[in-house]
Amino acid sequence: MSDLVPELLNSLNRRPRRPGLLRKFERTAGDEVQGVLSEARPTVDVIVELLRSDSWYVGLGVGAVAQPLPRSTRAGNGDAFVFAREAVTRAKSSPHHVNVVGTDARVAEQVETVLWLMASILRRRSERGWAVADLLSEGLSRREIGVKLGISQSAVTQRAQAAGYTEEQRGRVLAAALLEPGAAA
Repeated sequence: MSDLVPELLNSLNRRPRRPGLLRKFERTAGDEVQGVLSEARPTVDVIVELLRSDSWYVGLGVGAVAQPLPRSTRAGNGDAFVFAREAVTRAKSSPHHVNVVGTDARVAEQVETVLWLMASILRRRSERGWAVADLLSEGLSRREIGVKLGISQSAVTQRAQAAGYTEEQRGRVLAAALLEPGAAA
């Protein structure tokens, strides 16, 4: 079996730099990687990227990080790191390979629920559905996508609906909103 970590690290740490990435993703042990993000939406984007490949167990730790941050992600500590370790362990027995552990257990469970629903949608998405979803995410119009893929606008709409594109986008927004500081209030 080939080592998938170098390709994953290249993808997660690609340039231009990912918004909110405080410390780049690094291999921690074996096939495990870890990064430090400070913003909710980019965090959700990373998780969706990992869920799309369906090759990784994803653990999200939500909590405080000891300051100042060290240069290396591997040297970091604080509740977020402890929670992430626990979440990865739990993800290995999770039906959707993703788990969230955080200071506020209720919010962590809500975020995890949204991610599980999204994982269910993403797992069923066809290659044609991914093609349309990717182009919609790039900001292309349905007409432009139709021209690019050689299909009608109606077919683009049908593929987007079958792919659960709108549901995925709403899930991203909801998960990010729940992760925002003060969302539990």
